[in-house]
Amino acid sequence: MRLPPKLYLRRRRIVTARLEMVPATVASVQAELARDFETFAQLLAAYIPRNWPPALYDDDARKYSLNKLQHPPHQTAWWTWYFLLRGHGKLRELIGVGGFKGPPRGGIVEIGYGVLDQYQRRGLATEAAEGLVHWALARSQVRKVAAHTLPELTASIRVLEKNGFVQKGKPEEPGAIRFELDFPRHSRPMKVA
Repeated sequence: MRLPPKLYLRRRRIVTARLEMVPATVASVQAELARDFETFAQLLAAYIPRNWPPALYDDDARKYSLNKLQHPPHQTAWWTWYFLLRGHGKLRELIGVGGFKGPPRGGIVEIGYGVLDQYQRRGLATEAAEGLVHWALARSQVRKVAAHTLPELTASIRVLEKNGFVQKGKPEEPGAIRFELDFPRHSRPMKVA
């Protein structure tokens, strides 16, 4: 698997054709929970839309993320990432959030993602998921990426299919369906800088 053009991986940043993705920090999630959007915007150096956050990224999800980011701190990149739309000469815009459900277990890592309504149907969720997949697969301990979604979320299913995922495996959540992307050992992406 080769990296697509305009996709750059760094330990603390993923840059795709239109997005810059950065991991959440304790400070950024605390600012979100406190509804301190001025501080939140400063921490991300980005414009925060009035309808932030996306569906399913509620206070419970943020509290869970905050807890995970605090212990142990060296694993923060295996949790929440912000999706920032880059503009030409403009301030970046926060358009979505996603990431991983923790470090790999048995060589498998799970991704999740969400994009604000006004940024949907532009391929941005697909691009963000692709960035997360490549970032994970650039780590030698990952051999498979999984994702769960609901059968009625056809846009989410399409994002996964566009990234090469196939529906298989037993879902871990009631009512969900599971998708997996296997990665053969002989075709790993380039090393992360």
